[in-house]
Amino acid sequence: MKIKNIELEQVAGFREQWPREDLPELAFVGRSNVGKSSFINSFLCRKKLAKTSSVPGKTRTINFYRINDKFRLVDLPGYGYAKVSKKEKAKWDKLINEYLHQREALREVFLLVDIRHEPTALDKQMYDWIRETGFTGFVIATKFDKIKKSQTQKHIKQIMKKLEIDDEGLIFAYSSETKHNKDVLEEQVDVIINY
Repeated sequence: MKIKNIELEQVAGFREQWPREDLPELAFVGRSNVGKSSFINSFLCRKKLAKTSSVPGKTRTINFYRINDKFRLVDLPGYGYAKVSKKEKAKWDKLINEYLHQREALREVFLLVDIRHEPTALDKQMYDWIRETGFTGFVIATKFDKIKKSQTQKHIKQIMKKLEIDDEGLIFAYSSETKHNKDVLEEQVDVIINY
């Protein structure tokens, strides 16, 4: 998959702002501070496309990136971050739920988790929903460069156990720094959007 053009097509704070459903969409979800924006920048080979921050909860909208006029990569707000008002949190939850349940152009949902930590109860809840809704159940384990290579299997097994995943092939250890597994993910994206 060669990325020729990328456009931040729409920043949507509510449903009426979503773009037309004229392209297949791949959504990326994960708890706050899991490295979603860094992953998107790295995967799309752009330094500042998605806004990154050391402060969790930076993404508060659904961001639609139009790629090669062929598909959209959709960045959803992080879940599970407590340091926002209940009202704001409820708004994010509604936005995420509406998109995930009602968007017909949605082809696949990727869950991002931090490879260094055991997935949380919220991660498990999200993963169960992804599987129950008929999506494949791909997991991107971010921050791969932050662990020793010898520890990789231990961390992957921990993710598999917590999320109850039988097939290790569904998990991609990824580093936004080294772009480890970028080629494998690109192949997977190609398969999904051309299916």
